[in-house]
Amino acid sequence: MVQELAIAGVALVCVLLVYAAAAARVVKQYERGVVFRLGRLAGSVREPGFTMVVPMIDRLRKVNMQIVTMPVPAQDGITRDNVTVRV
Repeated sequence: MVQELAIAGVALVCVLLVYAAAAARVVKQYERGVVFRLGRLAGSVREPGFTMVVPMIDRLRKVNMQIVTMPVPAQDGITRDNVTVRV
């Protein structure tokens, strides 16, 4: 009987470890996390660091907050005194 209880205890600990591993998420410093619970927004924005979600019910979407630079093509213009300017 003690052996069956020990096996059940070890199995329970293993299941809890797998659950904790599935629930753990890390949000990087330049990201913010948004949690969707069953498709709807749940709670507030998750700040950078370690966070937990409910597996198979919550989805954590990470949003990159870095500034993205884009090339802008040069444009020609004419001033009031008819001088061509390239900007």
